[in-house]
Amino acid sequence: MIPIAKPLVGDEEQREVARVLSSGLLAQGPEVEVFEREFAAFCGTRHALATTNGTTALHLALLAAGVGPGDEVITTPFSFFASASSIRMVGATPVFVDLEPDSYTLDPAAVATAITPRTKAVLPVHLYGELCNMTALCEVCDAAQVPIIEDACQAHGADAGNGRAGALGLAGCFSFYPTKNMTTGEGGMVTTNNDAVADTVAQLRAHGQGERYEHLQLGFNYRMTDIAAAIGRVQLRKLDGYNSARRANAQRYSAELADCVQVPEARRGHVFHQYTIQSDTRDALREHLAAHDIGSGVYYPSLLYEARPLVEFTATTPRAATFPSRVLSLPIHPGLSEGDISTVIEAIQDFARIA
Repeated sequence: MIPIAKPLVGDEEQREVARVLSSGLLAQGPEVEVFEREFAAFCGTRHALATTNGTTALHLALLAAGVGPGDEVITTPFSFFASASSIRMVGATPVFVDLEPDSYTLDPAAVATAITPRTKAVLPVHLYGELCNMTALCEVCDAAQVPIIEDACQAHGADAGNGRAGALGLAGCFSFYPTKNMTTGEGGMVTTNNDAVADTVAQLRAHGQGERYEHLQLGFNYRMTDIAAAIGRVQLRKLDGYNSARRANAQRYSAELADCVQVPEARRGHVFHQYTIQSDTRDALREHLAAHDIGSGVYYPSLLYEARPLVEFTATTPRAATFPSRVLSLPIHPGLSEGDISTVIEAIQDFARIA
C-alpha cells in the first residue's frame, strides 16, 4: 500500500527523545526554549511560542489579538474545522468569504468587501502548502487597520519571496501533527514580531502566569513538552530537505498528469503539504486508486459552514462550493520512492484511458 501520508521519524529523533528522558526535564523547559528560538529564526520572526497543537495556537493568537464576543473574523469556508472553531472558541463570529478563482486561498477582493466595523481580524489559511496572496491581502488589511492571523498549519517553510509563512501578519499559527511537513508527534507554534502578542500568548498557555505562581489572568495549560520539542528540533533541521522532496514529487506529477486531471500550480512558495488534483469523476478515481493499493484523501468533503456547529454562519461562496466534490489529494510525502510515484501516475493514466 502506498500511504497518503507517512511521518518520517528516525534514529536521530529517537536519540534526542532518549536524551531528554534521561535528563528528567520532561515538561516545558530548556528544550522547548531552544526549539522556539530555532523556529523563530527559521520563520524570520522575533518570537515563537510552542503550544500543544495547531488549534490551541490559533486560539491563543486570536485571544492575544484581542478578538472576543461581538467581533467578526473573516476566513475561508474551505479548510480544516479548527480554522473556524478557534474563532468560535473566543466567542467571535466567523465570516466566510469566497476564494480566488484559480486557487484554494482567500480572495483579497472578497475580504475587502466583507470588512465591517466589527471586523477584528482576518484569518487566511495557506491551504495545502500554498501561501495566500499576502501582498494583496496585506494591502487590504493595512488600509482597514485590521490585523492578519495566518493559519500556516499546512505551510511550514512556504516563502513567496517576501518572507516565510508565519512572518507575514500579526501572528502565524503552525501545527506539528504527524502528517504535517514536520512533526513533534503533536504540537503547535505561534510566531510573531509583536512583543505584546508574544507576552500574552506566553501567559495564556501557562495558566495566565507571569512569574511562577503569579497568575495575571485566566489562562490554559497549552504547554509543549520537552519530549515533543526534541523531536521538533531534529525535524526542523530536515524541513528544507523534506520540502524540496515534496516539490520534486509534485513537479513530476504535474508533468505527467496534466492531460488526465486538473493539477495544482506550483506558485507562491508552495511546499505541497498536499498535492491536490481536481476531477469530475473524483469518487470513481479514488476507488480505482484504492484497488491498486494507493492511498488518497479528500481534504475537505464539505464547507465549514455546513458543519453542524457552524450552520448559523452560512455564506454564499460559489467558487469554494465547487471543490468538495472534485478535490483529491495524492501521496506526496518525502518517503515516496521513484517507483511509488510511477505507480500512482500509471494508475491515474490508466483510469483516464478507461473513464
